[in-house]
Amino acid sequence: MQWLEISIEAGQEGTEALCELLNSLEVSGLVIEDGSDLEDFIENYKQYWDYIDEDFINKRRSQHLVKFYLSDDEDGRNTLNALRPRLESAGYTLSVTSMRDEDWENNWKRYYKPIRVGKKLLIVPEWEETPENNDLFILRLNPGLIFGTGSHPSTRMCLEAMEDRAPSAQSVLDLGCGSGILAIAALVLGAKEAYGCDIDEKAPSTALSNAALNGLGEDRFKVEAGNVLSDLNLREKIGSKSYDIIFANIVADVVIALCPDAAAWLKEDGLFICSGIIDGREEEAEKAIMAAGMRIIKHSHIDNWHGYTAVRNI
Repeated sequence: MQWLEISIEAGQEGTEALCELLNSLEVSGLVIEDGSDLEDFIENYKQYWDYIDEDFINKRRSQHLVKFYLSDDEDGRNTLNALRPRLESAGYTLSVTSMRDEDWENNWKRYYKPIRVGKKLLIVPEWEETPENNDLFILRLNPGLIFGTGSHPSTRMCLEAMEDRAPSAQSVLDLGCGSGILAIAALVLGAKEAYGCDIDEKAPSTALSNAALNGLGEDRFKVEAGNVLSDLNLREKIGSKSYDIIFANIVADVVIALCPDAAAWLKEDGLFICSGIIDGREEEAEKAIMAAGMRIIKHSHIDNWHGYTAVRNI
């Protein structure tokens, strides 16, 4: 089915008045897109990313849109033709776009296909068939709306950095685990057990579902939601043991803040594998790793992203 999306610029102080007018015209299903909401979101969560497209932000900051939808058929267009003069006479300009009714929740799946990573892993989306005649370890994954599909350079660097060590690892810690891809990959390759945490409340259910796709239960993989930098109970739980591999595939500011903890929680011969560090932040990350008492043994760089593997100074 086709739909008409009607967008109207309300002005910074005019959203309420426009909504009242539309309601009086019996228009329902209003969607409000306010640039100030985006600005507040960026300010409140700016610690979780390193790069923001300023042109996009500047464009959206000045927009205060009210949208509604009509069926793209004779009835819908008749309704639009009746509404247009009423709205234009009140000083509003309408922007109309035709849209196809699609399964938005599942449409993104078409872009994910099996991905080979490193020498040993093949990441296969849940809805795809497993390729025949391959001798790779298969990692089944359904990322949902959580970060971590294996296609991002930072994730690939982490996967490649751990593939030789994972088979002998007794314990793995994934800080900012997202979909669980790094910890689950380590378990698929032979690690005994893993623990993950993430600030996203959806992460535990998504990560555990992905673990189940690979035949892994909570006896081998445990996940919790929480901020490892500030949640004292979570920090105590994580710090009660040491780890063969610690992942931190987040953003530079968080990786830098986690370096002292990673050094403290690593086993003597453990690996700290971190990425999510964009160009321009690599020197800060390197200094933080070394200041925490670790030594960098590998530096990877793909596109605009950097990844590091470090060990404790013994």
